[in-house]
Amino acid sequence: MRKWFAYGGIAASLMLIAFGIGAIVIGIDGRNEVRSAISEQNITATPDAGELSNGKLDPGQAIKTGAQAKAFADVMEHHALESTQGKRYAEMGRFLTPSGKETSDENAAAKDPKTGQPVENGLRNLWVTETALTTALNTSFFAERVAMFSIVMGIAMLLTGIGFLVLTIGGALGGVTVPSRSKAQPLGKASAAT
Repeated sequence: MRKWFAYGGIAASLMLIAFGIGAIVIGIDGRNEVRSAISEQNITATPDAGELSNGKLDPGQAIKTGAQAKAFADVMEHHALESTQGKRYAEMGRFLTPSGKETSDENAAAKDPKTGQPVENGLRNLWVTETALTTALNTSFFAERVAMFSIVMGIAMLLTGIGFLVLTIGGALGGVTVPSRSKAQPLGKASAAT
């Protein structure tokens, strides 16, 4: 029976090693794919990116990693807030009045002479675009972190599998002889001898 437990231990160890290697390969591939997808967008940091990102980006720097993408998303958000005088999407009116003020009342909105539809608030629409772009940049940051987690977990599984394999082969199959311990003398006899 002990032999079957040993073979089961070897099989489990080999599975951990295989899953560890697989997780590392998938993590490296995912990290490379994220970085490749970011690079294909040809995003470069704005001239004020260094200041706005607290030194995480340099002006004109190509955005190539998830961390750089996250830093650039913060720069974009700053620019959007600058354009809207600090207002976010939900704080702005959907339309513009004839005098150029914001309103969510369709009846009070200026009408487009060509379509007759209410004139949309372009700055509010700016937030839609900004949110879509920064969400993509932040998602690439998250995806890169997940890939790194996969690599770390793969290494942990690989080392655990190797450790279990060593223990199984060494202990259960008798590949390593454990030295016997000598019996300790009772305290009473030891103290009597002195």
